Amino acid sequence: MSHDLIASLALARKAAGLTQAQLAERAGLSRMTVQRTEGGELDPRFSTLAEMARVLGMDLMAVPSSLRPSLQAFVQSGGKFLGQPQGADAPPSVVDKLRVGG
Repeated sequence: MSHDLIASLALARKAAGLTQAQLAERAGLSRMTVQRTEGGELDPRFSTLAEMARVLGMDLMAVPSSLRPSLQAFVQSGGKFLGQPQGADAPPSVVDKLRVGG
């Protein structure tokens, strides 16, 4: 499993103010499973990570490797562009339109 994914789940847990035990209880896992997963001692099942993510209000999604840079840029921009050539002006995002009552 990707260390980045596990690190992101651990950061989300901490940001939510949950202990490993609280996350485990809400996800139907043992505290030891959460502890060993976050510590890199366990190669968890997808279902384990999906349950941890669900409790944290996140979804796991498979993305083709070739699209990952574009998707990361899209997320980091707040949804303002996707697949735009470098330097191209992006259209206003849906979020921006909703903010102004667009």
